[in-house]
Amino acid sequence: MRTRKLLLFVLSLSTASWVAAQARKTESGEKTGSVIQAKTDKPAAANPKTAAPAAKSGAAKPASAGAGATARPGSAAAKKQPAGKAEDPSHTLLWEISGGELTQPSYIFGTMHLVCADEARLSGALKKAIKESDQIFFEIDMDDMEQVMGGMKYVRMNDGLKLSDLLTPVEMDRIKAYFDEHRAMIPFVMMNRFKPYFISSMISEGMLECTTKKAMEQLIAEESKLYNKDIQGLETIKFQASLFDSIPYEKQARDLLTYIDSIDGYRKTTLEMYEVYRRQDLNRMDSLITKSDPGMEQYMDLLLYDRNTRWVAEMPFHMQRMPTLFAVGAGHLPGEKGVLNLLARQGYTVRPLPNRN
Repeated sequence: MRTRKLLLFVLSLSTASWVAAQARKTESGEKTGSVIQAKTDKPAAANPKTAAPAAKSGAAKPASAGAGATARPGSAAAKKQPAGKAEDPSHTLLWEISGGELTQPSYIFGTMHLVCADEARLSGALKKAIKESDQIFFEIDMDDMEQVMGGMKYVRMNDGLKLSDLLTPVEMDRIKAYFDEHRAMIPFVMMNRFKPYFISSMISEGMLECTTKKAMEQLIAEESKLYNKDIQGLETIKFQASLFDSIPYEKQARDLLTYIDSIDGYRKTTLEMYEVYRRQDLNRMDSLITKSDPGMEQYMDLLLYDRNTRWVAEMPFHMQRMPTLFAVGAGHLPGEKGVLNLLARQGYTVRPLPNRN
């Protein structure tokens, strides 16, 4: 169960966090690139290969495990750091994308969709990346008010199904008792129609030990509006919500019940992941996410890896047109199948930038 809840918290589908925000408002071909290591006690190995990817129409060739494939950070292969292999990413959430056919760099930043307000701030380097980018891509378009206003309908289960249809009255009482004790942002009766994983995500985000929270995307969007930047989305609310439709509602309901029954353990896990994010430790984040969970292994491609692949196929088109900042859940960045490695395998140089206030 550990990985499942980390996925909900770290990947934090923007739509799940958006639901919580709305509730609060209502209430009140193989190319070899490189991932360059930031300064550490050991010097990073040089990698001169930055061949241009074949994505001229916005569709990048899928990378394979053959020549030019990258090693998993922290593995023996990665530590050797031969030419064409990704080096071990350092502690930062902000990365520069260059090389290939790009004439100007673009950037990618790993977000956690809700953080404590007193820690929600943008570094000077991130502000500079926003200023130097002509457009900002989030997971979903934060400026599309028509999409946002109509998004609530996608959080409900299909066919009029209710949580009470999936659990016994006694089990429903246990969930209701939790929300009676922990004041919910919306009435529990409304949650009865919600996809159970949305409820789990809302509970998880409420575990942060602070009274006021802010979305990192909101801060980035506010900063970008100082320069009239165009804001777009890699996905839609409808698409993100549909991912939860691919996981049986019965399974989601059982997981929600287990989550609430074991809430103290999950609170510890949630706070651990939040601390990992604060330290900007992508290696540790990747190790937590990839811990085996037999119940969720079959959904890792759906929730994480397939989305990474689609984004990396689309990103070159936008970066070729103009310098772009991509701000997506931090859990998407690290690992062999993470966005950083996939970009390197398409021929780009991905360089860590200091991201301290």
